[in-house]
Amino acid sequence: MNKFFFKVAEHLFAVDAADDILSQMDNYSPFAVNSSDVSCEKPVFSLAVQEASVPAFTEETRQEDEGQSIVCGRTAEGLPVFDFLLLGKSTGVLVCEKDFKHAVLFLGDKGNGANAASAAITGMRQFALNNALMVLYALATAGLGTALFHAASVSYKGLGYLFLGKSGTGKSTHARLWLKYNEGSELFNDDNPVVRLFEKDGKKFAVAYGSPWSGKTPCYKNVKMEIGAFVLLSQAPFNKISPLKGVSAYAAIVPSISGMRWDKKIADGLHMTQNGLASNVPVWYLECLPDEDAAKLCCRSVAREIQ
Repeated sequence: MNKFFFKVAEHLFAVDAADDILSQMDNYSPFAVNSSDVSCEKPVFSLAVQEASVPAFTEETRQEDEGQSIVCGRTAEGLPVFDFLLLGKSTGVLVCEKDFKHAVLFLGDKGNGANAASAAITGMRQFALNNALMVLYALATAGLGTALFHAASVSYKGLGYLFLGKSGTGKSTHARLWLKYNEGSELFNDDNPVVRLFEKDGKKFAVAYGSPWSGKTPCYKNVKMEIGAFVLLSQAPFNKISPLKGVSAYAAIVPSISGMRWDKKIADGLHMTQNGLASNVPVWYLECLPDEDAAKLCCRSVAREIQ
């Protein structure tokens, strides 16, 4: 076992894992930190990866998404559990302390009747580890003014723009249209950017960060930038954009943030962040076609708002 350190959105975390699992996951390389550089900094969480039997737990709920599932439950001692399924098969089970500062990912007994070094087994374990880190990160930082978003994200003239919406709405498509038709745009994350809320001189502002989690598009950039706007997308037979304020802005942001909302402490932390974002960052609603005009209309509107 080796100890690895990573820093995402300026939050440090530690992972104890076999070198052959984590060292092959290139998405974490831009966020790696040398152990000699973190002696005085306390990680927001630590994760130990073990090749050991999965503990028993009781399922409480589950989330489904395109062949992938996360089963949420608790052990007999009441500890939170997350079972990561791929095509209906468990790849690993995450057991967390109640404050989410420490957790163990159980990958099952080594070999388990198969060649543990095979590409298929290694891929399943990396899938479990990647999901475990993403879930644990979202939960451990929920009370720190931090939110893991489900969004496609581009930078434009030094600011970040996050496109929100349900799966299949066209977030990635709209981001690609920005890259093609709005000169100077760059993709910095296509699925799970991190957003942090800060306050300086009595004014709140939001900063977007790249992350190791970018869905099907390999875009793992360790960058940060102030957010210019959130844009909620909806498919329509026309192109129209309008600003959202107050409760409407809050409601547009909430569904895109990852978190265990049935846990009161986490829900309260996310609410503070969501309220701060909705009150201090422009939020827009874009009804659109997947075309050039939509990308240009959106860019003109949201960029003008922050000038």
